[in-house]
Amino acid sequence: MDRLEKKIEEYIGNMPSLPTTVAKVLEVCNNPHTSPADLNHVISLDPVLVGRVLKLINSAYYSLGQQVTNLVRAIIMLGINTVKNLALSTAVMGNLSTKKDFHGLNMEGFWRHSLCVGVTAKVLAKKRGVDSKQLEEYFTAGLLHDIGKIPLNAVLSKDYMLTVSSADRERTSLYILEEKNLGMNHCHAGAMIAKAWKLEGPLGVAIVNHHNYNDYSGEYKDVLFTIAAANRFASISEIGFSGDRFPEKVGSIVWERLGITSAAFDAIEDTVTNEIENAKIFLKL
Repeated sequence: MDRLEKKIEEYIGNMPSLPTTVAKVLEVCNNPHTSPADLNHVISLDPVLVGRVLKLINSAYYSLGQQVTNLVRAIIMLGINTVKNLALSTAVMGNLSTKKDFHGLNMEGFWRHSLCVGVTAKVLAKKRGVDSKQLEEYFTAGLLHDIGKIPLNAVLSKDYMLTVSSADRERTSLYILEEKNLGMNHCHAGAMIAKAWKLEGPLGVAIVNHHNYNDYSGEYKDVLFTIAAANRFASISEIGFSGDRFPEKVGSIVWERLGITSAAFDAIEDTVTNEIENAKIFLKL
């Protein structure tokens, strides 16, 4: 293990771990026989998590039109997979939404970009007819795809700020210059967080592979390719700030898999803008 990787590993090791409840939620939800009552039992052990999930469910993000105060009812209405992703999103955001250590990246801009990618991925998946029970998977994967930038930004500080500036000046993808200037890119750092927090399945795949999607041959291509397309849209639209104003073009393999062209984003732009405002609730949890 080289010196930088060791420093990143130490930083991640000092980050607050995900609550035990969330780990249990993920474990329970991996069981195909899990019922709403099973999930309710686990989440109910953590009053803070219950409050956050209910706050989200009753927010404009879902626009349910009626107040939901019972967690079991919420799980039945939204589905086990959706509530699982809400619990995970709130826990991760709670651990990472700190102004401390943000040097090369502005925290508010970073999370707005992340929200945009999540919202865009979800809106695009819905437009393509993806099962409504899976839509939150697309949002969560988009929300968390760039978390590897956080340890790089914190550990390398000045060097990361210079790398972000260089990417802008040279009109080059930040991902490429991270590798060139720092010896590690944010997907590698993200993989270390995903491993430490056991962020598996499509979430881990999106974090690790959203720039090298051509090399991925697993079962989560649809989520991954959607995140890759949504990430470019958010970056070139300059919604939020990811430090990557000149991302690489998305390969034809993505458009072919998703059955769309880049023009699809023109049709959903207004919807995405409105949904980002609704999704800001995630930043207040």
